[in-house]
Amino acid sequence: MSEDILLQDHIQNHNEYGDESIIHLDDVDHIRKRPGMYIGRRGNGSDPTDGIYVLTKEVIDNSVDEFRGGYGKKIDVTIENGTVTVRDWGRGIPFKTMIMAVSRLNSGAKYNDKSYKKSVGLNGVGLKAVNALSTYFRVQSFRDGATCWATFSKGELTGEGEEATSERNGTQIVFTPDNEIFEGYAFNEEYVVEMIKNYSYLNVGLTVNYNKETYKSTEGLLDLLNDNIDEEPIYPPVHLLGDDIEIVLTHGNKYGENIHSFVNGQNTILGGTHVAAFREAIGKTLKDFYKKDFTPADARQSIVGAIAISMDEPEFEAQTKVQLGSKVVNKDGLTMQKFVGDFVSRELDNYLHQHKDVADMMLAKILASEKERKAVQGLRKETKERLKKASLNNKKLSDCKIHYNDKNPERDSTMIFLTEGDSASGSIKKIRNANTQAVFSLKGKPLNSHKATKTDVYENEELSLLQAALNIDEDLDNLRYNYVVIATDADMDGMHIRLLLLTFFLKFYPDLIRQGHLYILQTPLFRVADKTHNVYCYSTAEKDAATGKMKNSVVTRFKGLGEISPEEFKGFIGQDIRLEKVHLSGDDPVADLLEFYMGENDSIRLDFIRDNLRSDIDNVEESQ
Repeated sequence: MSEDILLQDHIQNHNEYGDESIIHLDDVDHIRKRPGMYIGRRGNGSDPTDGIYVLTKEVIDNSVDEFRGGYGKKIDVTIENGTVTVRDWGRGIPFKTMIMAVSRLNSGAKYNDKSYKKSVGLNGVGLKAVNALSTYFRVQSFRDGATCWATFSKGELTGEGEEATSERNGTQIVFTPDNEIFEGYAFNEEYVVEMIKNYSYLNVGLTVNYNKETYKSTEGLLDLLNDNIDEEPIYPPVHLLGDDIEIVLTHGNKYGENIHSFVNGQNTILGGTHVAAFREAIGKTLKDFYKKDFTPADARQSIVGAIAISMDEPEFEAQTKVQLGSKVVNKDGLTMQKFVGDFVSRELDNYLHQHKDVADMMLAKILASEKERKAVQGLRKETKERLKKASLNNKKLSDCKIHYNDKNPERDSTMIFLTEGDSASGSIKKIRNANTQAVFSLKGKPLNSHKATKTDVYENEELSLLQAALNIDEDLDNLRYNYVVIATDADMDGMHIRLLLLTFFLKFYPDLIRQGHLYILQTPLFRVADKTHNVYCYSTAEKDAATGKMKNSVVTRFKGLGEISPEEFKGFIGQDIRLEKVHLSGDDPVADLLEFYMGENDSIRLDFIRDNLRSDIDNVEESQ
């Protein structure tokens, strides 16, 4: 029997709270009713953190754990028509407990270290969540000449059987995510391939076949860095291996830090205690090696690297496992800080003593970063005084009461809208949630910062005000808003301003994007109305569907945010807000993209536009 779960659901007021309000949900019902507790966001597959990828990873994790335990060297993964199939050649799930292992919470082989050591899945939830959130789920185990299988729909058993087989030992899982939970979902090939590649980098010797493509790594994190870095590194990457820890690092010429991190094969995209220890150890080790009083930020500026650790029973911040919370590494109480710090201090110091050429190049980069920081620091005091006056006179920032760097339960809801002038921001200012939503009004087109330096930014009043509003001029640790939302008009000028802002963040604050803080606000392009209904549409397809359902409808085309009344805008930045996250992966050639789209190559861009311009006769009238 599962544990009783008490839910007070749909209670409208105190008088309706009686015995009938207390209900019990079994394992499957609880997962389906509260999927966010198990997989994070639902989503439709447009974001790499959407639930369909979490489900896929939960299944593959089990197969990888078999490999890490020494059982099976190959995993086959296929995704076709929205259905995922994963086959490994491990030990196979024991037959008698197979159904329980995939359908009942708090059951599994990972609650002690006898069957699995240093695994990712430790709480007996993964396969149960996949099962409950799929319209079709099939598990099949192969063990010693026999096979046992079972099928489910939305967590309910629909069939089972056992028979002889000639297939080798292992497990096969097939599942189709429930379209009611993941409405309109589709797998993004780019996100899946990145996931598969990470499995190969972190498990040297493992072969992963995905949709007939084979992925295998021989150099681990060194392969990851070489495959993902989009610029020529200043010196060859330093690759260090130890017991339960592997790191790789180099320096580039971009701003910020780009550190990939993993725990037991899990991609901790939000970092955690191991990354904090890694960053601290780099600063301290380089300071000691060069015997110079470096600021840690100077030592880490433009660093590109990765860290992977293996540990017993890691504690993640949530079931989605994207941030490590463990402060100790093992049952003996070894702290993460000491474990990572001692390794980096010893191995990186040894490496630099043995490779003087690398040490010299690294020192030159750190000194260059220090020189730039001091030059900017000289401007910072002048700028702050100037900004105080500018802030009072221009009143660009309409702030909110709660901030992301506050210890407030609503901190994750904080957002700032970067709008195009007073007209565009007027509607948002009037109806925003003043507790968690701020507005920053741009006065026009900001500086094209593609070729700019930090000094140029501080000398530019508008970008300086923006940095101050976000509180990121020194680092991202004190970022004031979880969501930084670009909200510009759906016209040529609005698109240009959007590109200029994207250029600014890509150039100087790429970590803001990597950490998932930058978004584009989607606003309706059309209002379709008749005498009794108003329908707001975000695309031509939505507009056509709405006009098809209404007789004598009138279509209004919105070209600017200022055209939308405050009362209308209320729904667009409230609970039903549509935000498109700006993604930045290691495969994105940022320098090349910025040079092409924002560089001084007007004729080349013009030829590109002419070659790729598409004309839609049906939409000509709408665009006029």
